[in-house]
Amino acid sequence: MDKKYILLDLDGTLTDPKEGITKCVQYALASFGIDEPCLDNLECYIGPPLDESFRKFHGLNEEDSWKAVAKYRERFTDIGVFENDVIKGIPQCLETLKAADKMLILATCKPQVYMYKIINHFGLDKYLDFSVGSELDGTRKHKNEVIEEVFRQLSEKTGKDIIELKADAIMVGDRDQDVNGAHMASVEAVGVKFGYAAEGELEEAGADYIVRTVPELTALLLGNDLDNE
Repeated sequence: MDKKYILLDLDGTLTDPKEGITKCVQYALASFGIDEPCLDNLECYIGPPLDESFRKFHGLNEEDSWKAVAKYRERFTDIGVFENDVIKGIPQCLETLKAADKMLILATCKPQVYMYKIINHFGLDKYLDFSVGSELDGTRKHKNEVIEEVFRQLSEKTGKDIIELKADAIMVGDRDQDVNGAHMASVEAVGVKFGYAAEGELEEAGADYIVRTVPELTALLLGNDLDNE
């Protein structure tokens, strides 16, 4: 496997956002009288669209789920967004891929206003050719929509056909929605086990490749195929 265009998830793939996301979910739930003292129990919120997660994991109706998203953002905008850390080895990985003439594109469902804050604050922007996220109103909240927007912009930038571009691209992410979104957009996917996938989640989603460590990811994206599990 040797692809030119590398699409990268953010949460759980480039950074570890657990503290910020879970504390902000905790804050939002408290506004509904729901007490969840254990942040580990809120890891399930890392990755999927927030409004859907509030409905799925805590039974809020659609109206209340969006109220919970608004409460979440009260804390996340200035505090939670920076309760985050770059995953060990990721800067070196990105630097190596750039040196190998790969095009690196951030493809995240996180709203763009927060996406830019994070990549600029942690110095990841210098490795990325461009970045695509969602909007605060829920536009592009699903990964396949983000990926399709990446290729629309990439086609404009390169003048190449979208089908041709997708054949030379791969999506890297840590959750099943990254794999499913990639496949819905007719793109191969690498699942990384150093993020927040549950045991067996990436396998069940049908990830084309699975890696356990950042060095394995680097080697794979440089074209050194690994034995897939």
